[in-house]
Amino acid sequence: MKHSGEECPASTIEGKTFAFTSGTPKLLGTPRSWVRCGESGMELSDAIPNLHRVADRLCLIRSMHTDQFNHAPAELLVYTGSPRAGRPSLGSWVTYGLGSENANLPGFVTLISSGVQPNGGTASFGSGFLPSVYQGVQCRSKGDPVLYVSDPAGMSRQMRRTSLDALRDLNQLQAEALGDPETLTRIAQYELAFRMQASVPEVMDISKESPETLEAYGAQPGQTSLANNCLLARRLVEEGVRFVHLFDWGWDFHGTGPQEDIRDGLTTKAATFDKPAAALIEDLEQRGLLDETLILCTGEFGRTPFREGRTAGGGILGRDHYPDCYSIWMAGGGVKGGHVHGSSDELGFQVAEGGVHIHDLQATMLHLLGFDHTRLTYRFQGRDFRLTDVHGEVVREVLA
Repeated sequence: MKHSGEECPASTIEGKTFAFTSGTPKLLGTPRSWVRCGESGMELSDAIPNLHRVADRLCLIRSMHTDQFNHAPAELLVYTGSPRAGRPSLGSWVTYGLGSENANLPGFVTLISSGVQPNGGTASFGSGFLPSVYQGVQCRSKGDPVLYVSDPAGMSRQMRRTSLDALRDLNQLQAEALGDPETLTRIAQYELAFRMQASVPEVMDISKESPETLEAYGAQPGQTSLANNCLLARRLVEEGVRFVHLFDWGWDFHGTGPQEDIRDGLTTKAATFDKPAAALIEDLEQRGLLDETLILCTGEFGRTPFREGRTAGGGILGRDHYPDCYSIWMAGGGVKGGHVHGSSDELGFQVAEGGVHIHDLQATMLHLLGFDHTRLTYRFQGRDFRLTDVHGEVVREVLA
């Protein structure tokens, strides 16, 4: 806070392009206090008090950096390894490599809260050029768990089975005649959808959880929220779903209106995440699932250590997009708990040590899941593609 309100040093912004800021912005210190937590003494903000309890389970990386500073390309780079649409998402690569443990549920499930799709669209959880059986299936905690999977009005379960048998026979004939692998994928998806009609409503019904569990997460049956989705993630993992991806909108605090004032808005938003995230870690640990479940919490980029230029003259505060230095955390799944990797410079402009690029993070995640990221490939249009493109090194310092 000692430099808050001062003009940014020219050396920190010279030659850089920002999403919205121009001129010489003023430094913006955090209004939050920081607390040393757990036996590790990890420093965490007072805005996330519940995560203080599980600090010794967290692996905090403070030296992330990326290549993109606008939402859609930055999200696609995180989720697919490329800033352009068309590549398979991380969940698709994982299910392509590992398969599924439950024949009645998708191997890759996507849950979205706050009512807004990712900026990268469905490509953020799509299968790209992998067979579409590996794409993420979006499930919902309110209404029908999966759109269009219910039987139409007037169609009985037996009638559905008979119609699917006829479709299967026709598709099998087409597959034999044309040899298109997507036809076999279509058969598999129809059959999975039929099985899902019975299995998905059961696993998505959080009203069967105890009152104590619902309170721990802050979940409310019949509603849609990040808390509900964190609880659903535990239920899905428990049932053998390989990859569960939670998207949550509402962290974009530019300070262009009172509701986007970062001083109060970010703190309020953090509270919607803090409680269920801590509950998820504790719940998985109590059930003996944490060591075999890798949890990652990340955004697509960081935020500037200065006040956004276009709001500098007003009474509200926001921060611009920033790709050069930010933090993420992981838990469980073979990472080193209570560990802090890397650091930034004094003002948070640059990585000081232990830099981790997005492709390094992806390589590390795949390593933790049992893959060599250079060998998990798929040949498409004459080339072997991989999630980490041609870059990426495993960050071995974060491994338990």
